[in-house]
Amino acid sequence: MTTISGTNTTAMRGFRRAAAVIGILSISLTACATSAPEAEPAAGSAGEGPQFEFLDAGDGVAIRTGDDWSLPAGVTPASNSGFFSEEASTSDHVFTRSVDVSWRQIQPEAGELDRTSSGEAQGMNFASLDDQFAEPGPFWMRIFASGETWAPDWVVEDCGVSTYGPDYDGQRHLPIWNECVWGHLMDTYETLFVDGGLAADPQLAFVYVPGAFTWAEFDYEMVTAAVDAGDLDLKTYLSWYDHAWADLADLFGDNANKLVFTGEDYPWGPFGADDDLLAKQAVEAGLGIRTGITELSNFHLSEAPAYGSRVLPNGHMVLDDTLPVHDGTRIVATENECYNDCGYETDDPYYAVRQSNLKALQLHTNWIYVVPEPSYFAEYPEHWDWVRLSMGQTAETSADAWAALRDAEDMYWAGDEAGPFDGEWETRPWVRNLERWLVQVDEPGSVAHRSDVDVHTEVFEPDNGTAHEGLTTDVAGGDTGFVFDVDSSFVASTSEGADVVVKVTYLDAGSGAFTLDAGDWSSPDVERTGDGEWKTATVALPDDAFEGDASFRISLADGADDLTARFVRVVRG
Repeated sequence: MTTISGTNTTAMRGFRRAAAVIGILSISLTACATSAPEAEPAAGSAGEGPQFEFLDAGDGVAIRTGDDWSLPAGVTPASNSGFFSEEASTSDHVFTRSVDVSWRQIQPEAGELDRTSSGEAQGMNFASLDDQFAEPGPFWMRIFASGETWAPDWVVEDCGVSTYGPDYDGQRHLPIWNECVWGHLMDTYETLFVDGGLAADPQLAFVYVPGAFTWAEFDYEMVTAAVDAGDLDLKTYLSWYDHAWADLADLFGDNANKLVFTGEDYPWGPFGADDDLLAKQAVEAGLGIRTGITELSNFHLSEAPAYGSRVLPNGHMVLDDTLPVHDGTRIVATENECYNDCGYETDDPYYAVRQSNLKALQLHTNWIYVVPEPSYFAEYPEHWDWVRLSMGQTAETSADAWAALRDAEDMYWAGDEAGPFDGEWETRPWVRNLERWLVQVDEPGSVAHRSDVDVHTEVFEPDNGTAHEGLTTDVAGGDTGFVFDVDSSFVASTSEGADVVVKVTYLDAGSGAFTLDAGDWSSPDVERTGDGEWKTATVALPDDAFEGDASFRISLADGADDLTARFVRVVRG
């Protein structure tokens, strides 16, 4: 396990919340100061289909400049999916708002809950529980529990515990692993969610748990502080950890799928390899999972057991979507709003937004935290519409299968530590592609090579490494195309007679055509002009293109120059 170089990544995850609150307040204050506010865009609906026209293949091949995120008109969002934020914004298809409280706010004294008092945590002021519940629409929740100013004084007194810290926000925290503290917190959860019927409320989308530590996100800064103080060892910690998530799952019963563990795989903890897979243990207990840092799209999340993602010996990632966490009832979430915010900066926000969302979808997330303005909703509406309609889909329900062709460093695995690979990862730390039901396959004559035409280095921070976007042929070496395998479940669930196209995003450089070949069939030529622009060719497939062999090849014509392709997408009507 490596340590983070450069900026403190855990701190950056926390800054997102402050930035989100400041951004929302800024928008509200601006609106108040405007004498004649502009009309609000038309409100969307949760089941609404694509907002943009599908770009088809015309007479067989159509070429358009830039990326193409379009989807057929009949596509609808997956169930149990969506954008969530601090506040709802129906015009942006953000329907799920937050309900936030501190433990001290709702239970200042032992016994019944206080539903009418206000509270605060992390510099945010919270309305009373009843006032927040009175607002319409679905919501997600956090109970800020561990902070010295968040927890009730009576818990500290009854349990006789010390606090640890300060964290990077200056807050000290209670040891949530203390059985007395944990027992009182579970009693509060039971009173609020079970006795009060909140867990079964259909308006409650999910709950971040356990409510510790900074920003109620379960990092290991305070655990390490307790270990360093000599107050905690592995045995004591695991004796709590081994039952904590089952406690919550048992408490919520049939609604345990609404619980979202906020920790992570390989968490920079104090116990070496002994804490590497603890997030997976929480998921196996019945909880969902959330990450907060897919903006660093190359870093740390390639080998992610809690999500079922692992790195193969050839550097490709594979995700096991048969795991219970991906059964469609649980929450698999991320947060993508820190592009020129939260202490991060980039002069290419489109690239950062695109890559973070491709990573989120490679992990098969079904919920994404956004803040429309810093998430660049207005600037990249076609892309975000595609993300909205892709989250939570399965191989059987998705309108598309895709592969983002690239080589990128996962700097978390750049050291000598063995990890789970036993020397098998041949290209370590380089990861090949981001793939979702479409896999690029190296075969004789079709070996894909790293391209240097679009290289990005240390986007946001050094940990994000170097990424070569796009793969290229090597005509001189005998590699004249790219081969792709389509997921068998995607193929089997494609309706007979459905319109299927392949969209290839490529650099229009050099000369010579390419075709798309499936079995004995070849498409019309896709001609290059050599103007140096990224373009997307949409190619219509025949009805029987995948009968007996769910693969296809992008093939260079005789005498053609090398081709760099960046994104390949199979889309079905």
